Amino acid sequence: MSGPSGPCSDGEPDSRSHRDGHRQFALAVGAIGVVFGDIGTSPIYALRECFAPERGIAVARENVVGIVSLLLWLLTLVVCLKYLGIVLRADNRGEGGILALVSLVSRTLPRDSARRKAFVVALGILGAALLLSDGMITPAISVLSAVEGLALIGPGFGPYIVPISLVVLVALFSVQSRGTGKIGLVFGPVIALWFLAMGVLGVVAIAGEPSILLALDPRSAAGFVVRNPVLCFGVLGSVILALTGAEVLYADLGHFGSKPIRRSWFTLVYPALAINYLGQGAYLIEHPGEVDNLFFRLVPYSSLYTPLVVLATAATIIASQAVISGAFSLMRQCVQLGYWPRITVRHTSSETIGQVYVPVVNHFLLAGTVALVLAFRSSGSLGNAYGIAVSATMLMTSCLMIVLARKAWNVSPLVIAPFAVVFLAIDGALFAANVTKIVSGGWIVVAFAVFLFTLMKTWIDGRELFGKKVEAFRIDLDTFARSLAIEPPPRVQGTAVFLTASPRGVPKALLHNLKHNKVLHERTIVLSIQTTEESRVCLSERATLQSLGPGLWFLVLRFGFSETPDVPKALASVRLPGLEADWSQVTYFIGRESIIVGKRGGMLPWRKRLFSFLFGNAVSPTDFFRLPPDNIIALGSQTEM
Repeated sequence: MSGPSGPCSDGEPDSRSHRDGHRQFALAVGAIGVVFGDIGTSPIYALRECFAPERGIAVARENVVGIVSLLLWLLTLVVCLKYLGIVLRADNRGEGGILALVSLVSRTLPRDSARRKAFVVALGILGAALLLSDGMITPAISVLSAVEGLALIGPGFGPYIVPISLVVLVALFSVQSRGTGKIGLVFGPVIALWFLAMGVLGVVAIAGEPSILLALDPRSAAGFVVRNPVLCFGVLGSVILALTGAEVLYADLGHFGSKPIRRSWFTLVYPALAINYLGQGAYLIEHPGEVDNLFFRLVPYSSLYTPLVVLATAATIIASQAVISGAFSLMRQCVQLGYWPRITVRHTSSETIGQVYVPVVNHFLLAGTVALVLAFRSSGSLGNAYGIAVSATMLMTSCLMIVLARKAWNVSPLVIAPFAVVFLAIDGALFAANVTKIVSGGWIVVAFAVFLFTLMKTWIDGRELFGKKVEAFRIDLDTFARSLAIEPPPRVQGTAVFLTASPRGVPKALLHNLKHNKVLHERTIVLSIQTTEESRVCLSERATLQSLGPGLWFLVLRFGFSETPDVPKALASVRLPGLEADWSQVTYFIGRESIIVGKRGGMLPWRKRLFSFLFGNAVSPTDFFRLPPDNIIALGSQTEM
């Protein structure tokens, strides 16, 4: 729930303007409920998968201590140091995530470095595609792993694990339209109880085998790696399961802000996770033959199995929420930055701009998650396909952060070098270990990410080609204004706003109106709507107005990539000296473009057809820019590509 930093507040409510204790406490609770659900439910399956039979690792004391140590220190280095200590500082006016990071890095590149900017953008949309694909597999593996705990209550539950998981997942996606903030406040206390329960279970197990505390010594992790270099590579493919919520944590920055996220992590989440992993290690040392359902075996009394399974199921629902809300934020940024066609984005909070609901993403993730549950049918099988998207995105984030620290923050290379070596080594090793999962099911995640990347890249390239085609026939606004001064057309009363995609071109709708109706309104405004690389735009910087002649103006409205471009509201809220109009009575003229796919170059024919399909199915400017339907006149035209 973070708004803009610095002087750009404009009196609009955001988390940074409400610094009282009650507000910060509510944000911290909400952050626990939304941000940390994913990483907080990893103990159900992460350590268990490290000792899965196919890993070939003996459940011996030194191996258990070594793997637990490796897991804890990776959790410390990656989440505590890298993400919470460094990455969260890459705050693009309150917004986080890889696209916000790409925007920050793009600003550091010279204006004439088109190839480098194109590469950074491609990296960003690849990361976005990977995170969206991860948004399907995380709910599936999280909910399945919790419901599988029913097997300890009774073997008769086995056939019902998949159906129960599907019911839970459908219910979760059904409540998304209520909003992230409301869901977080409801889920926050539940997930807080989950972390407390994990801590208690861990303490009880550690008391029975305190030698596991040797895992706190990083030399235990180093010793395991030295003794088992080959086996360690396979273990890293499972250790990633304990880190899967780290990238989503950054993507959810816009929902809650950095301070509540850090407070929640260091006061509750991190201690509970560390204690529980130590507890699981202690239990394994005492009971080396009981790896299956390891987390649930920490319960000292069988009568507590049912309450723990219920609590775990609730926690995994929350784990899925972290990824889903991050996917909503990510897709909204894609639309605003021009990486995806216009789609419906609903704001679910009147106070916080970062809380949104994207129906098409919600339905798509639900369909993908259900398909994965039906295909894999167990969390163990899903674990063999999980981690590729997360590890790849983590590696990309490290690379972009290095560039940002050097170019934008002016950090000395001597300071950057040790961090770069450590994090690139960790992320590179994790990614390499997870690439091997492609043959065991990971190809599904890769295929989905490639599919999304292809759609995004086609949309970006298609928009560029379409813009060039339109630009070739563009009439300059200044030339048009001079022609009107020579032969003034008849004027009619009222104010007309003509939307244009070209920064200085005459909209086709304006030319068609003048050609067929032979008149102009007494106040004619050519409106260009621009999306900046910042998350929000100050009210004082929202509008720029230029007079082109009697009764003719060129107006630019700027919106940040995390804002919803509400044109009527913006027109009513900004001061436009020299232009007095009743904005409630404005007539909006928009162009209805249709694309004819030609055979000439620019893009492959199939990509042109794909772009034409995406273009034709984008949300209309009426809905996207919040234009009043009764005040709109649409004029059609065709463009050949």
